[in-house]
Amino acid sequence: MNEKTRDWTDDELAFLAGYDASRYPRPSVAVDVVLLSVRDGDLWTLLGRRHEQPGKGRWALPGGFVGFDEPLDATASRVLVTKVGLSDVFTEQLYTFGSAGRDPRTRVISVAYYALVEPALLERAVEVRHEADLRLGRLAVPWPGETGGPVGAVDERGAPLQLAFDHAEILGVAVKRIRGKLDYATIGFELLPTAFSLRDLRLVHEAILGRALNKDSFRRRILDRGLVVATGERATDVGHRPPELYRFADRSAT
Repeated sequence: MNEKTRDWTDDELAFLAGYDASRYPRPSVAVDVVLLSVRDGDLWTLLGRRHEQPGKGRWALPGGFVGFDEPLDATASRVLVTKVGLSDVFTEQLYTFGSAGRDPRTRVISVAYYALVEPALLERAVEVRHEADLRLGRLAVPWPGETGGPVGAVDERGAPLQLAFDHAEILGVAVKRIRGKLDYATIGFELLPTAFSLRDLRLVHEAILGRALNKDSFRRRILDRGLVVATGERATDVGHRPPELYRFADRSAT
């Protein structure tokens, strides 16, 4: 039950009437969202350039402070809509980052989320906003498997993008999370259009894992698990023999 709507006892109401919340310091609570997509065989994320201190000129994940009466999920949705122009995308809470010195202004606790977005949708969101200070950064993962650790980002030419705060650590946790979930959850489908080839799906898995996969064994594993359903159509934008197209069998199972 929502604490704001339940019935309070007389003793509780008397206590609350005299309660002084200013007796205790209040940390600020924020939400940061890692938008992940796959393009050209690599993982990409969306970053925005900071226009004020601290970290002025550095690149940061889309984020915002939590409203006093605002649920965390609602904050994440608000950040996606107001700062990126996206709604109705796969979003999941990732981790809470609360190191005392992560923000030099004050004690800021950030509840991070990650969102998986089809590349065309994310690229279109950047184009529509026409903001030079909003860009895609390619993730440069320096560790194999699920080792974990900070993850940086580079621009289209490979030049490093200086990240603000502890956002390299947040990116690292996001990469580790999706690598760990890829084998038992269907998150890879969120990075593809409705209809896709098994090659498209394999390339998404390779981009997330950071390594090549055997084509035949991957195809067999996906088909044997019943994760996809043939659409009866073939791709039309290829010069060679067009591959068969599939769709995810049940998107609600993600």
